[in-house]
Amino acid sequence: MTTITIELPNERLQKLQEMAARLGVSMEELVRISVEDMLTQPDEQFQKIASYVLKKNFELYKRLAA
Repeated sequence: MTTITIELPNERLQKLQEMAARLGVSMEELVRISVEDMLTQPDEQFQKIASYVLKKNFELYKRLAA
């Protein structure tokens, strides 16, 4: 595992500390979970394109499934 260092303004650090305390986790754990969540989310543009293709080909998919 790799360690990274980031700079945060004091007010952001305070919010991070408060949120971590409220959730009962360390700041490091909260940041790690947040980054992992962000990296596992599907790309928004991909979602839009996939939705468009599914809507556009809905009738074709229905006929193929029959």
